[in-house]
Amino acid sequence: MGIISNPRSRRNWKVNLKQKIGPGVLAAAPTTNEGLTQALRSFATHNLDLLIIDGGDGTVRDVISAAAPIFGESLPLLALLPSGKTNALALDLGVPLGWSVESAIAAYTIGQVQMRRPIEVSRDGEAPLRGFIFGAGGFVMATEFAQRTHRFGAIDGLAVGLSLIGAVAQTCLGGSHNRWRLGDRVEIFNHATGETSVRDFYLLLGSTLSRLPLGIKPLGKARAGFDVLAVDAPPRLLPFSACAVVMGHEGGWLERLGYHHGHNIPPVRLTLQQGYILDGEQFPGGTIELRTGTPIRFVTP
Repeated sequence: MGIISNPRSRRNWKVNLKQKIGPGVLAAAPTTNEGLTQALRSFATHNLDLLIIDGGDGTVRDVISAAAPIFGESLPLLALLPSGKTNALALDLGVPLGWSVESAIAAYTIGQVQMRRPIEVSRDGEAPLRGFIFGAGGFVMATEFAQRTHRFGAIDGLAVGLSLIGAVAQTCLGGSHNRWRLGDRVEIFNHATGETSVRDFYLLLGSTLSRLPLGIKPLGKARAGFDVLAVDAPPRLLPFSACAVVMGHEGGWLERLGYHHGHNIPPVRLTLQQGYILDGEQFPGGTIELRTGTPIRFVTP
């Protein structure tokens, strides 16, 4: 067994890693990408059966992105100890806050496993990033708003709810040149059809998760695969449309107003003028490739 712990995760600030682990568990608490890579390379020499990730969504993204080229097809089973400001993947997997190393090992022993396919985001000359929630346009600004709510102690579902309310308010109260309403110009190349289109989107949101915080359902009915919501800029009848979207409605009048849902999205190339968000962190815009990755096995309660 091995554990990668993020000492910067909110619930780890006052916890000593030694208090979490038992005998025979390899442990590392890297604070840089280079330290994370070194720790994973060291773990790989021990032929791990179980790799425990102690952190939030961003920590999971960093670990599974760095682990892919190190472990290849021999990636061990993963388990999560949700200790970050946001823990959407843990919520989707049914992993409770406060889950322990002992509980993860016990679940591994009896073979309680679920699989999730990550989103892979890549650009020329760089190794792919792997995560589970992708966003662009207004989602970038909403994430910036969420980071401000974290400073006041709002985490997990509360932060999501405040960010949603704040995004709608900022959009509705702004004028025609409000940066929320203008959105982001996105060029989309569909590898399956060979077609290119250019659209101004208020929001792009995509995920491979079945369940999101607060029970919101902006991607519509949960399906296997990469689901996407794309909202044209400027958004129309936003206060009413936003309520319908978060309740899981799709198609019909929402489609006619510019709220588009897509399911099991094939590989696409996006050119973004602004940046994008992957599991809570902002990355530079430009041309990126999006696709679903190889399923990852998670030990769950």
